[in-house]
Amino acid sequence: MNTHLHVTAWVLAFILFIVVLALNKADKSKGAKIVQMILRLDYLLILYSGGSLLGAYLNSPQMGEAIFKALAGIWVIFAMEMISLKSGRNETTKSWWIQLIIAVILTLLLGFGRLGLGFLP
Repeated sequence: MNTHLHVTAWVLAFILFIVVLALNKADKSKGAKIVQMILRLDYLLILYSGGSLLGAYLNSPQMGEAIFKALAGIWVIFAMEMISLKSGRNETTKSWWIQLIIAVILTLLLGFGRLGLGFLP
């Protein structure tokens, strides 16, 4: 159940992230700030469900990989937040996009491919 909550929370986060970027691009800063605050609440749900999943790996041989996946997930959240903030201020976000792509790939590979509580065998 925790896996489904976690996946649902981060899918919602990516949808909200795209909405924030679209609102920032359309110069609707008030709407972007509102959606960004909702996105930040979703980050809390992601951290809660991810922490619950991490706790399931205590005393497991995959504990190291689970910790690395958790750190990569926090890196994803941080990169998304920085892109949201910098796009609202019309600053360059290229380096943060690169970091986001790397962190998402690492997180997905570990979460779905390597760790046992993912969806894939």
